[in-house]
Amino acid sequence: MSKFIATVFYVGYLRPAPGTWGSLAGVLLALAIQVFGGFPALAVATVVVFGLGWWATAAMTRGGGNHDPSEIVIDEVVGQWIALFVVSYGSWSMGLPALAMYPGWIAGFLFFRLFDIWKPWLVGWADRRGDALGVMLDDVIAGVFAAIAVTLLGGFYHMVIL
Repeated sequence: MSKFIATVFYVGYLRPAPGTWGSLAGVLLALAIQVFGGFPALAVATVVVFGLGWWATAAMTRGGGNHDPSEIVIDEVVGQWIALFVVSYGSWSMGLPALAMYPGWIAGFLFFRLFDIWKPWLVGWADRRGDALGVMLDDVIAGVFAAIAVTLLGGFYHMVIL
C-alpha cells in the first residue's frame, strides 16, 4: 500500500522525469477535486495526503540508502496542490469553472517545477534533512514559493496588463 501511495498509483515509475509526471498528476487530481468540492476540498485533501505521503515515504525508504528515490512523487502532488491554492481559491470564491482560470493552473505547474528543481533557500534546506519529512517539506515549501509567484504574476496581469 505504501508503494501505491508514494508513487501516486505508480505514476512515479513513468520516465523520463518522474517528478514532472507526478506534478502533472497533481494538477489533474487538483482539477478533479476542484470540480467536485472546490477549494475547501482541495485544502482538506492536501492535509490528508501530506500525512499519508509522509507515512508512505517513510515506509518505502526505511532501511534503504536513498532517502528520496525518484519514483516517490506523492510529495510533488502535495506541493503542486499548494502551488494551486491561489487559483483554486480564486475560481471557487468567484463561482467560476475551474478551467476559466487556466493560465493560473499552467503558471502554478511551471512555477512549482521551477522551485522543486532549483531548490532555493528553504526548499534546499528541507531537502537536505535526509528523512521522509524532508522529502515532503521541500515540496511543501516549493509549493508555497510557487503560490507566491502565481499571486504576483496574477496581480501584475490584472493591474498592469488589463
